[in-house]
Amino acid sequence: MDRVNKLASQKAVVIFSLSSCCMCHTIKRFFSELGVNPTIHELDEDPKGKDMERALAKMVGRNPPVPAVFIGGSLVGPTDKIMSLHLSGKLVPLLRDAGAIWL
Repeated sequence: MDRVNKLASQKAVVIFSLSSCCMCHTIKRFFSELGVNPTIHELDEDPKGKDMERALAKMVGRNPPVPAVFIGGSLVGPTDKIMSLHLSGKLVPLLRDAGAIWL
């Protein structure tokens, strides 16, 4: 869990993903279209990926835990949480406050 928290706090937006996950691909593309340049950690390509996946499952409360999105070092959640924030108009201000976009 320490590794996940450390990696998550290093950039404004961090996404933990699996390269074969369609929802992960969707979230990465979504943030890109918003003008965000997130740091992506592909768990299936990391030697410690399984350990991080287990830690994320505990943090997110579900398995598989990806995509797991951190903004400003805080866990925001998986796809449904991101979309809910976006539809309610709260995602862009959150990204702006974290320094991820300049709108």
